[in-house]
Amino acid sequence: ADFSGRSRRKAYWMFILFNFIFSLVTAAIDYATSTAIIGTIYSLALLIPQLSAGARRLHDTNRSGWWQLLWLVPVVGWIILIIFLA
Repeated sequence: ADFSGRSRRKAYWMFILFNFIFSLVTAAIDYATSTAIIGTIYSLALLIPQLSAGARRLHDTNRSGWWQLLWLVPVVGWIILIIFLA
């Protein structure tokens, strides 16, 4: 969970890909057991590392990590941030 430094495009998107795959697995387990505890624990465990990876990727594109707050703006903020991260 290091917020300093830079993260190249491939490293960031691989992190997002594996996170997405494991999220699908935890969602399937939660669905099979009719609970939401495993997915919640997984999401909370990866909250700081995900913010860290995003901040490092934005540093690589010469932007501040604070740009991640655009995730809070529906649709327009998401589009702008995806362009910044790509």
